[in-house]
Amino acid sequence: MIRKLRIKFIAISMTSTIIVLFLILGSINLLNYREMSHNADTILDFLKENDGELPENLYKSQHKKTNGISPETSFESRYFSVFLSNNRQRCEADTDNISAIDEETAIKYAQKINRSNKNCGFISKYRYMKENTSNGVKIYFLDCTKSMMSFQTFLVTSFFVSIFGVSTVFILVVLLSKRAIEPVAESYEKQKRFITDAGHEIKTPLTIIDADTSILEMEYGENEWLDDIQVQTKRLAGLTNDLIYLSRMEEKQTKTTMIEFPFSEVILEEAQSFQGLAKVKGKNFMVDIEPMLSLKGDEKTIRQLISILLDNAVKYCTEQGQIRLTAAHKGKNIILSIYNTSQPLTKENIDHLFDRFYRTDESRNSKTGGYGIGLSVAKAVVEAHHGKIVASSEDGNSLLITVILKI
Repeated sequence: MIRKLRIKFIAISMTSTIIVLFLILGSINLLNYREMSHNADTILDFLKENDGELPENLYKSQHKKTNGISPETSFESRYFSVFLSNNRQRCEADTDNISAIDEETAIKYAQKINRSNKNCGFISKYRYMKENTSNGVKIYFLDCTKSMMSFQTFLVTSFFVSIFGVSTVFILVVLLSKRAIEPVAESYEKQKRFITDAGHEIKTPLTIIDADTSILEMEYGENEWLDDIQVQTKRLAGLTNDLIYLSRMEEKQTKTTMIEFPFSEVILEEAQSFQGLAKVKGKNFMVDIEPMLSLKGDEKTIRQLISILLDNAVKYCTEQGQIRLTAAHKGKNIILSIYNTSQPLTKENIDHLFDRFYRTDESRNSKTGGYGIGLSVAKAVVEAHHGKIVASSEDGNSLLITVILKI
């Protein structure tokens, strides 16, 4: 459990870090792109106002100084324009202020832009802006090679810096996660030790009470009070044993002997012991087990697992209800399923079904004698075999517990 908690802590920390870093870098790069586009559009607006030319005194002529415009802008900028007539018979390109593009390529760019119906944007390394006139369309282009290279360099740099940052944070989180969850781990270990120690201490008084009750029964005969003491003593002894077993399973102290055994036969043997009980209670018990299934595991604890699941199904199946036990081979796994009709179940009930001492219905558990720990033991057995156990309900009036065990 501590290992899972540590992994969960690392996963949450890293997910949060990556999301925050992605939002920050994404916002910075988006603002950088918008600033680059805005500066280019500002120059293109001047080109529109001056019929495709930038005046030499552009910087001085501005009434309001604009970002991206400097005294050198008129001399540094490389631009061209293309006019397309409405009847498409006249195409004129002005490439006097740029040497990187010829008239033919400029006209091709303009025709492509005109078909797209976009007023501004990027084509190749050029920012363009379209102006509709009475005779046709005039498209202004600005060479943004330097700006785009600067933007792309920053984008790539920020990407690699973020990878380095995430890697560094990951190393720090892994190193510090043990210390971060140490208080929780200590509390959990103390709880497990308390359960184990208290269980052993309770066993002795329970044994004495049971023995004294038997002696009193021999001397004074049977009566309802002595019977009640014995029933409750056995109930408490069973709870104590299960708590100790569960605690040992979680501490990995219980030795499990992994040997190959006939899984189909074990299931059928356990099922037979519950078929009579189900019949007496008027419940329909169906068994469908694939023959010759073999499993490598601890036979004793697997028997306990099947017994717990069948006991749970028989106890909480509705009157005249259905119980269905199936087992089959699928890929590299064996799928064991126990289905039973039940009282209405909510998603919350199912989510907490394997929690220790959880009860979906207090009165129903009291009548059936359960104390809400059986399925916790079942989960511990499955996890000890590196398997998976899940509970589900399709209609809210039935319960399906599925166990997946590796062959």
